[in-house]
Amino acid sequence: MLSSPLTTDRSRLMQRVNVVLLVLNVIGAIGYVARASLSWAIPQEHGVVPITGEPLVWAVAVLPIFAVFLLLNLAWGAMILGYRQWRRGRLWLLAVLIWVAAVAIDFMHH
Repeated sequence: MLSSPLTTDRSRLMQRVNVVLLVLNVIGAIGYVARASLSWAIPQEHGVVPITGEPLVWAVAVLPIFAVFLLLNLAWGAMILGYRQWRRGRLWLLAVLIWVAAVAIDFMHH
């Protein structure tokens, strides 16, 4: 079965959108780690009781980034499900792994 030029153009556009969304997720994860690093424990202060404002600093710095990308990725996942683009779901899963790694890096430093 031959595909029409319109289908091919749409497929290319969707592929570009998926790659752009993956790149945005990489940038967002780097921004998340950079902002989260503001509240990381200093190794020389191991065992010292943390300042009570550190969780607030973490939340104010990180939660807006995390919330924006959570909504973006939920919409991206819904788009993949809606158009039944299962192969493009691999990039979405890669974005999920990138965020899991970013959160793991953050939590290793608390």
